[in-house]
Amino acid sequence: MSAPVPGDAITLPVPDDSALLDSVNRAADALMRRRQPDGHFVFELEADATIPAEYVLLEHFLARIDPDLEARIGIYLRATQGEHGGWPLFHDGVFNISASVKAYFALKAIGDDPDAPHMRRAREAILAAGGAERTNVFTRAQLALFGAVPWRAVPVMPLQIMHLPLWFPFHLSKVSYWSRTVMVPLLVLMALRPKARNPRGVGISELFRTPPDQVSDWIRGPYRSGWGRFFKGIDAALRVAVPLLPKTTRQSAIGKAVAFVTERLNGEDGLGGIYPAMANSVMMFDTLGYAPDHPDAAIAWRAVRKLLVIEADRAYCQPCLSPVWDTGLAGHALAEAGVATDAECAWLRPLQITDVVGDWAVRRPDLRPGGWAFQYNNPHYPDVDDTAVVGLLLHRNGDPTHVEAIERAREWVIGMQASDGGWGAFEPENTHGYLNHIPFADHGALLDPPTADVSARCVSFLAQIGMPAEDPVMVRALAYLRREQEADGSWFGRWGTNYIYGTWSVLCALNAAGVAHDDPAMVRAMDWLLSVQRPDGGWGEDEESYGEAPHGRYKESTPSQTAWALLGLMAAGAADHSATARGIAFLAGTQKSDGEWDETPYTAVGFPRVFYLRYHGYKLYFPLLAIARYRNLRRGNAHRVEVGF
Repeated sequence: MSAPVPGDAITLPVPDDSALLDSVNRAADALMRRRQPDGHFVFELEADATIPAEYVLLEHFLARIDPDLEARIGIYLRATQGEHGGWPLFHDGVFNISASVKAYFALKAIGDDPDAPHMRRAREAILAAGGAERTNVFTRAQLALFGAVPWRAVPVMPLQIMHLPLWFPFHLSKVSYWSRTVMVPLLVLMALRPKARNPRGVGISELFRTPPDQVSDWIRGPYRSGWGRFFKGIDAALRVAVPLLPKTTRQSAIGKAVAFVTERLNGEDGLGGIYPAMANSVMMFDTLGYAPDHPDAAIAWRAVRKLLVIEADRAYCQPCLSPVWDTGLAGHALAEAGVATDAECAWLRPLQITDVVGDWAVRRPDLRPGGWAFQYNNPHYPDVDDTAVVGLLLHRNGDPTHVEAIERAREWVIGMQASDGGWGAFEPENTHGYLNHIPFADHGALLDPPTADVSARCVSFLAQIGMPAEDPVMVRALAYLRREQEADGSWFGRWGTNYIYGTWSVLCALNAAGVAHDDPAMVRAMDWLLSVQRPDGGWGEDEESYGEAPHGRYKESTPSQTAWALLGLMAAGAADHSATARGIAFLAGTQKSDGEWDETPYTAVGFPRVFYLRYHGYKLYFPLLAIARYRNLRRGNAHRVEVGF
């Protein structure tokens, strides 16, 4: 094992067993206070200013303006403005031009005076960064809907994409589920080019350094590869060719797009369960002339409204809802604390999707469904991460009535394994990397390839329910995880920030699969975790680690990331290490009298470098899980973690 990390002099006292028990009980009580009457948990899920701003603009697109609600959203937007004058993608982050343009536009639509100090600061920051003409594709599409930029500012995405065969290099099944659900209704909007009602006539011409009709380089680099230049040439050719296509092909493509959306409309949980797809479906129905009270249009609008968090003095719109994820994770924490999880399991079990064959079946046509989705309802788009977390909890709960659900989940997870041995979150073989270089994908997040964190969760699940290490599924999976280990010993975290999250996930999987604690991969990972422990005993990692920032480092420790590091160390057999004791001391010392923790930094991600998340439940259930596990290991005879999560 490595020597203690620098900073040992700054320590908090390690709690004795009675103090640990008190900490566990207070945290468990705090968590239980958040449980819904039917046994499930759902915490707020917060992104950046983009989603609340887009919601305001959606109201103005439709001319369904709610002044009181918009006033509260305005309070939220002003409060999240950065010292740099604009808006970041996460708490205390750097200026982001696309988020800033949308937030400014929304505040102006709400009624903020453009000459007010906060608006002037925002405008100056936007202009200094190149002006609104330098925003990303999705922002320019939003601006085009308001007539703020010409449609040539947006890459060509012909609606006739709906007709392309599966073998074609671009097919909707070859992009991720989130890209697909956002894209299909947007294709209709881009073809029909509606203009927002915008009853107050709000514009943002003052945010452009060059008048929009004079900008000549809307589609430009920097290109990440030669594919980018190739696809720019394709874009130029399509601008000439698309207007020449027969109108009948466009009309039939609209029919296919509407059929796609309505099949997946998903009641009050919305298309894909995510705000951008829901909002696009609302605008699509409106553009196609659906009355607001038409059943499809009305339910799409209600789904968007369901995402709102409305408080006495502020409001914002969430990107999606996370009840299955929250309930599964909270259940694991409670189980570790010795609290019965029958209510959580009883709520989760009926949500298993066994009667809908989702989009994943394009690549796995003979596989029976058996997964869980992230949201209350999203039957076309279950994911293996939620499925593994729920399956792990049902198995740990031990009720024999869960056996069939666990078996269906096992079958589905195994069937979703990719050819390289790993797992993507929602679909297998979603690895057509060249598509991340089309002009429409300037965010670089069009795909859902296998990742270490998701793959690790699947390994943890399969190992906990009894799959031996020599099973071919496990052999391929463990080989994948070993290949994915970084040179510094860490693993990348696609859905949580970042290398701390990925490393914790994989260490749990390797331990569950029976990998020896002195295995070089385990030792290197543990050494890396020890090397990035902060002087206060905790851990923290900057969202900028998805860019150029160092792996596993931040200016402050956070409860959730500290908990992940501790859970990883304990999975690696280091429950008795002094670094683990210091981490536990940090969590115990920062726990509030009500049993909760505070956590302002964002510690999760939707799309690296583009879209970040703050799960409000992470600061509660992960510290509880870590402290309870530490106490259990210290009190037990065996110091090996016996569960997969």
